[in-house]
Amino acid sequence: MSENNPLRDVFDAIADPTRRRLIRLLAEKEEIPLHELTAQFPMGRTAVSKHLTILKEAGLVLDRKVGRETRFRLNASPLREIQDWAAFYSKFWSANMLRLNQLLEEEEE
Repeated sequence: MSENNPLRDVFDAIADPTRRRLIRLLAEKEEIPLHELTAQFPMGRTAVSKHLTILKEAGLVLDRKVGRETRFRLNASPLREIQDWAAFYSKFWSANMLRLNQLLEEEEE
């Protein structure tokens, strides 16, 4: 799997709240072993591993073996696609806020 050709859509990968929390945890540290990640969730190691696999397929997580331990780290570059998508719609939010501001100013007068 390459970063340019992920096996899974990044939007699909972040759709689950558990996976979003995993991303947040990985963003807070450089690298985290699986057992430390598992301790943060009310589920077993297998369930956390499945979520990490989905994130890996989207290119959001990288892993490496250190002895018998697997360590994970965030690869945030695929999140750029989400940022770009949301940025396109920000003009609508800005326009709506401007209209709301104008309406509120008119009501004050």
